[in-house]
Amino acid sequence: MAGRFLRVNCRDCGNEAIIFERASTSISCSICGATLARPAGGRADLTGSDIIDALE
Repeated sequence: MAGRFLRVNCRDCGNEAIIFERASTSISCSICGATLARPAGGRADLTGSDIIDALE
């Protein structure tokens, strides 16, 4: 199964970022450094972000 990209919004500063939904490393916000997602053995766990849109 192929993954897709997600447009997410950082809960701390509001910055938008595009991440892969099956990320294998932690993803940090490029503005404030907060953790947006952590690997979870499949789909990434969105710890500090909210999904705005799923990109095909």
